[in-house]
Amino acid sequence: MSQKIKKYWKAIVIFLALMGPGIITGSVDNDAGGITTYSVAGAVYGYKLLWTLIPAFIALAVVQEMNARMGIVTGKGLADLIRENFGVKVTFFIFLGLLAADIGNTATEFAGVAGSLMVFNVSKYISVPLAAIAVWILVVKGTYKTTERIFLLFSFCLLSYIVSALLAKPDWGKIGTAFLQPAMHLNKHYLSMVLGIVGTTIAPWMQFYMQSAVIEKRLKIKDYRFAVWDVIIGCIATVVVAFFIIVACAATLNKNGIVINEAKDAAMSLKPFAGAFASQLFAFGLFVASVFSATILPLATAFYVCEAFGFEAGIDKKMNEAPQFYTLFTSIIVISVGIILLPNAPLIAITIWSQVLNAMLLPVVLISMILMVNNKMLMGKYVNNRFQNAVGWTTTVILIVLTILLIVSPLLAPILSIFKR
Repeated sequence: MSQKIKKYWKAIVIFLALMGPGIITGSVDNDAGGITTYSVAGAVYGYKLLWTLIPAFIALAVVQEMNARMGIVTGKGLADLIRENFGVKVTFFIFLGLLAADIGNTATEFAGVAGSLMVFNVSKYISVPLAAIAVWILVVKGTYKTTERIFLLFSFCLLSYIVSALLAKPDWGKIGTAFLQPAMHLNKHYLSMVLGIVGTTIAPWMQFYMQSAVIEKRLKIKDYRFAVWDVIIGCIATVVVAFFIIVACAATLNKNGIVINEAKDAAMSLKPFAGAFASQLFAFGLFVASVFSATILPLATAFYVCEAFGFEAGIDKKMNEAPQFYTLFTSIIVISVGIILLPNAPLIAITIWSQVLNAMLLPVVLISMILMVNNKMLMGKYVNNRFQNAVGWTTTVILIVLTILLIVSPLLAPILSIFKR
């Protein structure tokens, strides 16, 4: 009996030492763009879009496990593998779209910093530059181990959304109905919200960060089972936080007909319905998520662009060892901060459509991943099983179909109106 206990304790200690990539990647899903998307979904549609979190969880877990496995088996980042297997031209065009989306996403994170601290009466002209400087110092002057520990602390802080939702006193009966009787509508706004939720839950850039983090962590095949648990816990945390954000806004804002445009509006609007504490917790969660993601997003982008084109990359490298990496990281932050500090910047449009662009680009990344993870020359015996392939290809096809529907739905509207008569 004592031997079994020792074995379990040893496994727990090893897991605690190796955890990080999966939990951090999963948690960073709930960034400012994600929180805004979930908040708007809850405020506009109530509990109706909760069902999307189930397929999103399954797809997220399978996709991130593929990432972890590819990183462990090949010892290479996803961008590196795409360049080697599909060529520089294909890589260039994929990453051009991803870079545009990531700049929009990073701008959204700094918008989240500004919005969250506006709840506490702090001007964006103070909060955004200070947050940007803190992010830059953390990455440029820190080590991977220190940075990862701070990221894990940020991940746990996101659980504050659970308290906000419980203070809102949700209708658990309607929540159950939303899962048991999922609703689907063929109008542009509904489809863009579904696509936005999927896009923010399984963002393309996350796949690159996940694989790079596994390599930075120096995980080996003997660590694979711990990496899988890391991924699963991260995915559960992602969906749980997303669930409670939607529930908090559905139980208060949707119920009272309050229209919001961004997560800051949700935090401020919660106050009369769920109390000042719930409002402040929501704003605190938004601030943590925004700073967290404002660090990881440009970091992930710098990682995969440098990997793709053969430049040195990594937090543990000095500036003179990886000049392209640090220049790109700094440039993304500066451009993003500049966008947010512009008067009357279209922050809502940037937020929502950067998430939709994520969903449109994701099938390209997923197709590349699935083809590579099934390549026996690359993966040996660690290729996908049937279930993993089924989930991967189904996710890809659904995203393509939703994207096409989003584009053609305005054309279908007159036809659908005829059948309604």
